[in-house]
Amino acid sequence: MASGREYLDFILEQLSELEGITWRSMMGEYIIYCHGKIIGGIYDDRFLVKPIKPALAMMPDAEREIPYEGAKEMLLVVNLENREFLRDLVEAMDKELPPPKKRK
Repeated sequence: MASGREYLDFILEQLSELEGITWRSMMGEYIIYCHGKIIGGIYDDRFLVKPIKPALAMMPDAEREIPYEGAKEMLLVVNLENREFLRDLVEAMDKELPPPKKRK
């Protein structure tokens, strides 16, 4: 099942206070970036993020879900109405993730 554009628009609106948020469509789903770093994506109308230390610390009880067959587990974000939480989550993840690799 592919994700709907309406769900992407909702997530982008919730993240609109942040600078550097971009996205890319990929096989019916959406990859979410912050300053060029992949923080997660939208898969089957679920907002999933990488299970890195800041995300685990902020969402210790988050369900781990597989975005698609053969992929690594990610954390399901359920506190989608709380813009402050989402901002803090993405900012913490952005600080932890390495800079994107330069393309040749």
